Amino acid sequence: MSARVTDLNILYNVPLPAPALLIHEHPRTDQQADFVASSRLEIEKILRGEDERFLLIVGPCSIHDVEGGLDYAARLAKLQPAVADTLKLVMRVYFEKPRTTLGWKGLIMDPDLDGSAKIPKGLRKARRFLGDVLNFGVATATEFLDPVTPQYIADLICWAAIGARTTESQTHRQMASGLSMPVGFKNATYGGIEPAVNAVKAATHPQTFLGVSPEGVASAVSTLGNKNAHIILRGGESGPNYDAESVAKAFRLLEDAGLPPVLMIDSSHSNCGKDHTQMPDVFRNVIQQRAGGNRAIFGAMLESNLMAGNQAIPDDRSQLAYGQSITDPCLDWETSEALILEAAEALRKKS
Repeated sequence: MSARVTDLNILYNVPLPAPALLIHEHPRTDQQADFVASSRLEIEKILRGEDERFLLIVGPCSIHDVEGGLDYAARLAKLQPAVADTLKLVMRVYFEKPRTTLGWKGLIMDPDLDGSAKIPKGLRKARRFLGDVLNFGVATATEFLDPVTPQYIADLICWAAIGARTTESQTHRQMASGLSMPVGFKNATYGGIEPAVNAVKAATHPQTFLGVSPEGVASAVSTLGNKNAHIILRGGESGPNYDAESVAKAFRLLEDAGLPPVLMIDSSHSNCGKDHTQMPDVFRNVIQQRAGGNRAIFGAMLESNLMAGNQAIPDDRSQLAYGQSITDPCLDWETSEALILEAAEALRKKS
């Protein structure tokens, strides 16, 4: 009898429902499809400078409680009309969380917040939640971490990000080249902008890679390239990079690579020193640069929730504070609303 050489460290290998089946269970409506298509087009026009508004990706660091998430979406929907002349609001609807070592991996991977990893349940919850957000008339943004995930939810996403930990990943660059929405690549965790520039260059070109078909079968995926890929400055271990000098350096790197000199700035993460109370000042600086005439900064990101700060996941899940992040600390709603209204007014008065 030959020695066992496969699955030595595999405990379970449970097939997932095919993407086409799960989408059939929770189909998008015609109204949702039209809204996603129009929102993507608006974002593309802002990215190209054809729409003078400023793009703001705002919302919870991650979605763990769908009730609280929908509460936030409803508030954002109510705020939109007051700023629609200068700002395009898109809600962060993040279901996958990269971990430096260990920790909760997000609603898709662990919907019960207990390590049980009920992924089919997580995929269904995510898809239902996205549909509910779109029904409010709120555009959606997410980070794609696992290259299989887009097959299940990408049709309900208006803008996507590739995180700092995966920007240098060939797999994610290839995946982004086939995504149907604009995609932002964050600079590397150490602060380097070059990996994000290289990622954009790769994602804008045709690629062929291993993937999963709508029927759930391993397949070879060939893409046209995503012409709406761009970089996001989020700071790094070397410090923040939202200042005018860092922005100018990023523009030079983009131009040297033959790419359009446009970018987005993340007001959280290392740009605020991972201190959410510093986020408003970073955001105001970004808005000042834009209002001062730098239209190549086409958007920004804010981590915002109903309550400020964050919390650990308690053993008794019923003790979770409503509307407070369980991942990165966020701004509270009142602060976020005031900042958004302030930004809209500053942009109306731009020089």
